[in-house]
Amino acid sequence: MSSQTGTVASGTPDPSAPRNGGQAPSGGIRGRPWLTLVTVAFGVAMVALDGTIVAIANPAIQKDLGASLADVQWITNGYLLALAVSLITAGKLGDRFGHRQTFLAGVVGFAAASAAIGFAGSVPLIITFRVLQGICGALLMPAALGLLRASFPAERLNAAIGIWGAVIGASTAAGPIVGGLLVEHVNWESVFFINVPVGLLSLAMGLLILLPGRVADRPRSFDFLGILLLSGAMFCLVWAIIKAPDWQWGDAKTLTFLGGALIAFLGFGFWQTRAKEPLLPLSLFRSVPLTAGTVLMVLMAFGFMGGIFFVTFYLQNVGELSPVDSGLRLLPLTAMMIVASPLAGAVITRVGPRVPLVSAMVLAAVAMFGMSTLDADSGVAVTSLWFALLGLGLAPVMVGATEVIVGNAPPQHAGVAGGLQQSAMQVGGSLGTAVLGAVMASRVGSVFAGNWRDAQLPPLSPGQEAGLKASAEVGLAPPPPKGTPEQAAEAMKHVVHDSFMSGMTLAFTCAGIVAALAAGVAFFTSRGANDAGPSVHV
Repeated sequence: MSSQTGTVASGTPDPSAPRNGGQAPSGGIRGRPWLTLVTVAFGVAMVALDGTIVAIANPAIQKDLGASLADVQWITNGYLLALAVSLITAGKLGDRFGHRQTFLAGVVGFAAASAAIGFAGSVPLIITFRVLQGICGALLMPAALGLLRASFPAERLNAAIGIWGAVIGASTAAGPIVGGLLVEHVNWESVFFINVPVGLLSLAMGLLILLPGRVADRPRSFDFLGILLLSGAMFCLVWAIIKAPDWQWGDAKTLTFLGGALIAFLGFGFWQTRAKEPLLPLSLFRSVPLTAGTVLMVLMAFGFMGGIFFVTFYLQNVGELSPVDSGLRLLPLTAMMIVASPLAGAVITRVGPRVPLVSAMVLAAVAMFGMSTLDADSGVAVTSLWFALLGLGLAPVMVGATEVIVGNAPPQHAGVAGGLQQSAMQVGGSLGTAVLGAVMASRVGSVFAGNWRDAQLPPLSPGQEAGLKASAEVGLAPPPPKGTPEQAAEAMKHVVHDSFMSGMTLAFTCAGIVAALAAGVAFFTSRGANDAGPSVHV
């Protein structure tokens, strides 16, 4: 990625770049590089914190609103999909209207959507505002980077980006702890309300500190049809995967949505070869290492985000831990990612990306298979071991895949390549929660009746069985009917937990297989010819 100050990733002059080589105007705070860093850090911290803090709140939302597993998945998937689909477009919006304007719009929108979620009171409204959160988060991330590149001279940009990455890592790590404290001592709504004061502070600082920038002189076209086709394709695909356990895979409705996704993807690919300014130039994928890096990011996020989705239910509903304790139990994962990321960057700089990435995905696969052996009584030592090993495996991929994707892209498409890396991670995470959720639901549905019979419990009506299966999908044993003998009530609880653990075991086994496949994909990565200057690790 080019390190020339005042140039955005696309290789065109940045309309928000200062004219004095990255230095602020004398006699004021506007445009000061380090104050700019603090300002954008508050904004990106909201987005990073939201990625993990909501996972802790999911069980509380599910209990409070009576949400199904599919509902809770869409609280995550709606955000991830909106973020993924919007990232590349958001970068182009920043180029046209200025990164300061785009950043501030993202801050206001993200904080407002967060407040709306807290007041929503229903799952459909929460999902709607989560989608808005994702769109606004996409405005924030590329604009923050553009502001840093415009504000810092080249010799200081590496340090600034390092601090920016540390803020993202610290926010990600703090999510489970902050979320646990808020859910346990306030309510799940406070998990979203916390973004409001952070957003207001970032807005106030942005208005005072960030340089206004100039709007680009030449108007640019936008690939609206490409955005529509890609969004439609992803919606159809994920919706089909989520609904397939209820509809059945061979049902006409499932096949219709899968067919719609295929048609939309094909239409998107065709249109990208005809569009004046395509959303995603397909010429990028002529590079085998770039393609491998993109696929690697998708597969890594698939296993990581898809697997972690179930861990919070395992810790809180099966392990009966409080939200705070479950957040602490996850700390080895996030802490290891923070510690290992700079070490991975140094190793990749010295030996290249291939060996570290292959080794990292092998470690991640071992951790996933290890987590498939967890049971309802697994202690802190066992879970901490697998969580720490997973963090150690993921960190080099988060760093190295970005190096591979951006470094192998032509300089004029470096910004699109950076957006591609983020999009690949978000799409992979969304598909991971959807696919592994479908695996979980199918497994629970297939073993529940047998587990119930083996426990010698009274027969269930179809409605009762459906309700208990839905509870088992999230590991939550509902209160037994009044007058139920204690032994029978305990047996019901074990049936629900055993069915959930069976589903989670299969889900993590699938995640481990995906991680092993990703290790094979990593063999095709290499350092790019354009890998020069500061790198961005997010």
